[in-house]
Amino acid sequence: MRRLLGVHVFLCCLSMALSFCPSQCTCVFHGRADGTGTRSVLCNDPDMSEIPVNVPVDTIKLRVEKTAVRRIPTEAFYYLVDLKYLWITYNSITAVDTGSFYNLKVLHELRLDGNMISVFPWESLREMPRLKTLDLHNNRLTNVPTEAIPYLLNITYLDLSSNKLATLPSDLMDIWPPFNGVPVSSNASQKVILGLQDNPWFCDCKISKLIEISKMADTPVVLMDLFLTCAAPENLAGVLFQRAELENCVKPSVMTSATKITSPLGSNVLLRCDATGSPTPTLYWAKSDGSPVNNTVQESPGEGIKWSIMSLHGIEYKDAGNYSCKAKNVAGTAQAAIFLSVAGSMSTTIPPSQPGIGTGPTNQGPTVTPPINASNSPLTVSTVLPRSSTTLAGIQKKPKTTSENGSQKGLIKQTKNQQGGNGRKLAADEKSKKSDTSQSIKDLKIVEETADSAVLLWTAGGLLNDDPLTVVYSPYGEDDTKRTVETNAGSGKMLLDGLSPGMRYSVCLVAKGGAAGKDPCIDFYTLDNVEDGGQNQLVIIISGIACALVLPLIALLVYKILALYCKGSNTALDEEELEKESYVKFETISMKQRTLNTHPTELWARRPTHESERLLLCSRSSIDSQMTYKSDSSRSEYLC
Repeated sequence: MRRLLGVHVFLCCLSMALSFCPSQCTCVFHGRADGTGTRSVLCNDPDMSEIPVNVPVDTIKLRVEKTAVRRIPTEAFYYLVDLKYLWITYNSITAVDTGSFYNLKVLHELRLDGNMISVFPWESLREMPRLKTLDLHNNRLTNVPTEAIPYLLNITYLDLSSNKLATLPSDLMDIWPPFNGVPVSSNASQKVILGLQDNPWFCDCKISKLIEISKMADTPVVLMDLFLTCAAPENLAGVLFQRAELENCVKPSVMTSATKITSPLGSNVLLRCDATGSPTPTLYWAKSDGSPVNNTVQESPGEGIKWSIMSLHGIEYKDAGNYSCKAKNVAGTAQAAIFLSVAGSMSTTIPPSQPGIGTGPTNQGPTVTPPINASNSPLTVSTVLPRSSTTLAGIQKKPKTTSENGSQKGLIKQTKNQQGGNGRKLAADEKSKKSDTSQSIKDLKIVEETADSAVLLWTAGGLLNDDPLTVVYSPYGEDDTKRTVETNAGSGKMLLDGLSPGMRYSVCLVAKGGAAGKDPCIDFYTLDNVEDGGQNQLVIIISGIACALVLPLIALLVYKILALYCKGSNTALDEEELEKESYVKFETISMKQRTLNTHPTELWARRPTHESERLLLCSRSSIDSQMTYKSDSSRSEYLC
């Protein structure tokens, strides 16, 4: 009985708690015929200053409207686990905590319009994974940070109108069609409603995607007001988005150096792409599986231009595939792909041969591993050979003789001789049967050298057209990196590719059964890189032109300086001579005051003069210009 009484009391208390309603709110239960229902709570008392904490836990919809509430505290709705609609509208809220909406896992609709919120905690949206409607219009928001974009992926109704937004992150529009790459659908359930009107938009490249959406006729993103206008810059103030033409805003375009590249196994590969756009785009590489790629270099030679080079060292079969070069700026994105295929076989290493104790021959041929998924690729084998001999035990593709039965008999005979231990006699027989390769191959030469390839020509004098040959080539003096290619004597031509520019190479022709050390070989050089040579030649030409122009100018300048210097010295000398010989310095002759006691002949006052000046004054040419004073008691005379 006591247990039953306790259960009854608990149920009564629970029912009272579920039905309890805050004093400043109105609670309504919407029942159904089956006894179930939903509860909604409305709190609109103007004197309410805090969010109520004793709201019934079974509340589905909570409305707090036209109150004096200024702040939403942390975990304000923690116990309302069934809450689907939360309207806190037209209050005086200025602050929202990051944890205000904690534990609202089933909330579908959040409306905070008509408040004074200037900073919204966007990261709090992760506590509401089912949220579809977010209404923040008529607040004081000034920006939407880039960090908020991941939390808006599931939002289908976003109202940011009547705020103070001047711009939006350029990546925000990328989460919706048509910029997210998802095919455009006419399904109304996939529409996204955006309210962005009544904001002071600064129309530049950052909101170019929004302007582009406003010009689209049919798009999954629907604007509440199509007549959005620009508030700045000055030349676009008051202009509708549909008529706005942005300057210096161009989507990027990407161009690659090639669309498909085939490179030998173990080689180094450089992939390049160029991009243009305004503002200058950024470039990044990615493989077909989406994983990023390192070892890249970027450079921007000018405004609106950028190129990037990706390097792959010692490529393997796993490196084959598509490599995408992606360019991005605030106006949009673009990408281009390069497909890389790997050709060749796995490299093997053969140690130098050691003399055996037994009398039987020792097989020193290279081990060949065929490439995976490379049936159409040329066969290339990298081996390490002893320096004392260039003879290779080649891979027998065809028998020596033309008759299939004869080849089988020869093979059986060779096997029996080996089993009998008569290896020396077999070697002597083979030596007597095989001809000397150096005498059979004639006119070995290299033609058509380029920076990365060359063509080897030869004439098979004493060999049959079907006789197999092995072409062995490597950088000069580097026997540990030799590469071999199988061919036949009758082809007379072989392309050697995958070479490095400006290097010396050695190439030899090896015939099966040829005498060791007598293989015909030839050395050659690859050409330097054409681009480097062209640049060097251009530098030389420009330097020559500059020298041809500058040297005469320097010579003329030196001549002018010397002329001015000599002229200055001569001028000083001439002035001194003219002062002595040409120009006349006349005496100043003035009359003395006459007195009664002075002699009548002392009428003039003289200053000493040089002898040359006296002679000049005495000349006849000075008669008309200088005549002495004539007094009553003196006669005319010349002052000499």
